[in-house]
Amino acid sequence: MKMGGARNGIILIACMVCFIIAGAAKASFAADLKIGYVDLRVALNESETGKKAKGELESSIKTKQVAIDEKGKAIEKLKADLEKQGSVLSADARKTKEEEIERTMRDYQRFVQDAQADVKKREDKFTESIVKELRDIIAKVGSEENYALILENVEGIILFSRKDLDITDRIIKRYNESKTAPKSETK
Repeated sequence: MKMGGARNGIILIACMVCFIIAGAAKASFAADLKIGYVDLRVALNESETGKKAKGELESSIKTKQVAIDEKGKAIEKLKADLEKQGSVLSADARKTKEEEIERTMRDYQRFVQDAQADVKKREDKFTESIVKELRDIIAKVGSEENYALILENVEGIILFSRKDLDITDRIIKRYNESKTAPKSETK
């Protein structure tokens, strides 16, 4: 699954504000300033729910690809039949076959576009839902653990940081636990 980078400007501004605050503050305040970052793309793809969604999408894509391939083969067969019979067909029969091929090709193209749109729609739905839940977990962790700021590491915005500031694995763990918690409570 993909993550959009539309928030890059906001993240950059948040980083600059953070550095200004940290630089202007007293040493004791700067030492107490707790900052972390999360790579939502990694969290999305590595969480159990994300893996499951990715598997479902891949399965759907394979199914659609089989149907696309079958329709493509049918078009190739129609073209091959026209070539084989072309010399013996009347002009009207040839025209009818050519129109059938064109109609089948338009149907094929429409089917491919619809399949791509459906996959994109499903991917967006999964992504939106999971990212919203991940953001809720991030907010809880931020509040519970007294973070001053948690950034999103999008497309390499964070050029350098200490590895201990990356809380992505903790967020994934908390997210996975939140998804399994209701199941264990019902037992």
